[in-house]
Amino acid sequence: MGYTIKNLETVEDAAKGHGLSEQGEARFARKDLEATQVGVSHQRLRPGKRQQFGHRHEEAEEVYVVLSGSGRMKLDEEIVEIGKLDAIRVSPETTRALEAGEEGLELLVFGQHFDKDGEIVPGWW
Repeated sequence: MGYTIKNLETVEDAAKGHGLSEQGEARFARKDLEATQVGVSHQRLRPGKRQQFGHRHEEAEEVYVVLSGSGRMKLDEEIVEIGKLDAIRVSPETTRALEAGEEGLELLVFGQHFDKDGEIVPGWW
């Protein structure tokens, strides 16, 4: 079949599976969509919550699109304010993490997929 349709609410919540439900939700839909070249995730951070780690890549450039809410994003050593419909392009080597404002933060994240490309940076913020 030349296409796949998947409601992102039905994708498994990886945050829950890793004991991070208090922080929010993270649904990584690449496999559910049967995509081979692009990754997509739907993420929600609860009001006032911050991701517990940063991450970066060797090859994958990512675009974050804020669907609702607002917050801050740490990009290497810079912290920027983000809000509804902001699109943020992040180069692979830039370490990044998110923090929700008082109404929470909901995003879609897109990027080319490369196996074993991501690196987690614990306690980075």
